Amino acid sequence: MIRVLLVDDQVLIRAGIRALLAAEDDIEVVAEGANGQEAVDLAAKHRPDVVLLDVQMPVMDGIEATRRISAAPGLTGVHVVILTNYGLDEYVFNALRAGASGFLVKDTEPDDMLAAVRVAARGDALLSPAVTRRLISEFVKRTPPASVRGLEELTNREREVMALVAKGLTNDEIAGEMVISPMTAKTHVSRAMTKLGARDRAQLVVFAYESGLVKAGS
Repeated sequence: MIRVLLVDDQVLIRAGIRALLAAEDDIEVVAEGANGQEAVDLAAKHRPDVVLLDVQMPVMDGIEATRRISAAPGLTGVHVVILTNYGLDEYVFNALRAGASGFLVKDTEPDDMLAAVRVAARGDALLSPAVTRRLISEFVKRTPPASVRGLEELTNREREVMALVAKGLTNDEIAGEMVISPMTAKTHVSRAMTKLGARDRAQLVVFAYESGLVKAGS
């Protein structure tokens, strides 16, 4: 059973999404909240698999709530998916930087939302490589490279793998590019994520662009 926390300050939005999720045999909405502080508190209380979290809310916005949930030691298995009205905007980028696994536009088709919840619950990054790359490169190119903690600990092999992840390659494609086994590619990705403290591949892509390892538009 996939346990979901739903947080949005619009009651009708919450009701619609809850009804959609509740109709599925493998998904349970364990709690609802109306602001970012409630999101943090309810995540700590229920430890859901997925938090569907609005960006713009009173008391505390979704970005700060994402940051706090992602930083909490006991919530490493909680995956935040941002809900937004706007699509590829700076809110989404900042949420990814804060540790979100991906985002959904609120007018997403019902089947796509259900699929997204299941993908996030597995621990996979929700964004397609093309969308991730386009979104991140659009905003990172406006700022100079930043220091990414742990980058100096990566081996040359892990840096190479990280760059390929940022360019949208899957583990199988990375294996083919580097002439290694898919399992070895997966291991390199996992080690890079561990050393950098990245929660998933989406955040690894953010770090690759922010550090200058991959240049926007490359």
